[in-house]
Amino acid sequence: MEPASLPPDPSAPPVPPNADDGPTPGIHITTFTHEGRFWDVHLEFVDEGQATESCRGRLCYIPTDQADHEEPIRTAVIFIEPSYEEVRQAALALDRYNLAALLRSVT
Repeated sequence: MEPASLPPDPSAPPVPPNADDGPTPGIHITTFTHEGRFWDVHLEFVDEGQATESCRGRLCYIPTDQADHEEPIRTAVIFIEPSYEEVRQAALALDRYNLAALLRSVT
């Protein structure tokens, strides 16, 4: 007999939508071109190990033609909102020019 699963603890912090350990980080936001390359942009939720009332996120840029020696490029935490959905909406609101500027700022 298998033990019955317990209901989720309502006092526990919510699990971010990208909490999987898959090969692609975070939620895919868009793909755009910059300086002759295509870049996939993902939103990563950051858990800083502190009990806070806010959710934090950063962008992760991965070139679609990524070489073996290339690592994804990540911004600092640039989204701080009350919920995961609000962080996602803020990331989706960025246009190509904002995304290119952020990429240039970290390369």
